[in-house]
Amino acid sequence: MAYVISDACVSCGACESACPTGAISQGDSQFVIDANTCIDCGSCADTCPTGAISQG
Repeated sequence: MAYVISDACVSCGACESACPTGAISQGDSQFVIDANTCIDCGSCADTCPTGAISQG
């Protein structure tokens, strides 16, 4: 199951650069994860300073 980003996202961009598949991009109000590209590695969750990323 792909990771998801909650409303706790502060759009810092740390997760985007940590993603090995490029599944994370800036959305309208926060970063979003493309579930079809996410490989469930958890790199983004480990990098998020606010803990806004979890398995969906």
